[in-house]
Amino acid sequence: MASKPLWKTTMLTDALSQRLERENLSLDEFRELIIRLLNYGVLCRDESQTEQQLYDRYLRIADLVQDYLQVMDISVFHERRFEYLRLYPPGSQTPGRDEADASAFAGSLRKRLSQSEVAMVLVLRLQYDKALREGQVDDKGYVTESIEALGIAMKNILARNLPEKLTERKQLFTHLRRLRLIAFRSEDDLLSGEAWLKIHPMIVSFVNDAAVQALSSATAAESRDTAESTTETHAD
Repeated sequence: MASKPLWKTTMLTDALSQRLERENLSLDEFRELIIRLLNYGVLCRDESQTEQQLYDRYLRIADLVQDYLQVMDISVFHERRFEYLRLYPPGSQTPGRDEADASAFAGSLRKRLSQSEVAMVLVLRLQYDKALREGQVDDKGYVTESIEALGIAMKNILARNLPEKLTERKQLFTHLRRLRLIAFRSEDDLLSGEAWLKIHPMIVSFVNDAAVQALSSATAAESRDTAESTTETHAD
């Protein structure tokens, strides 16, 4: 396969550098931002000082970043109120864009979730919606929930239990924190059944409404079947 002519690469780099100069940013700073976004798929301003700096840098060159990623058909979802970014891969459903393909999840550039992770993500979304209806959301959009309550909700809604092994449970919650869906103080807290964590508001954009409605319908149907079965038993 023939390599790209050097002069074409130079032209692209020069054009990029000229646009960056307007914001007094270097090409290395642009690369750092792009690589971080592609590696993590998400950027949350209040996660760390590093992400705060990168998020603020994005605000200065948002159009340039979007143009650059659009070449690969990667979309950027920017939630200004809660100050976070999430990348969506080609063909995925992006919040606010009805023309995209329907999918339940669109996180970390098509990275597949395990069954336990999918179950927990659904429960996180349902618990967040419940807290939202009850007005139990803080100023930054977070919902505080105990791991015990999440385990009970998972049992009641999906008939599943949290991983019994502590290493598996820690791995589950650590991965979801890496996706910026939850926040907790330390991994040691996860060893306690009384531990608390925060559900990030981006859970709403991570799990779409169609998935929630499908789960709610299935749960309601199962409840009706159980009730009918119980009634028939009593009648006999």
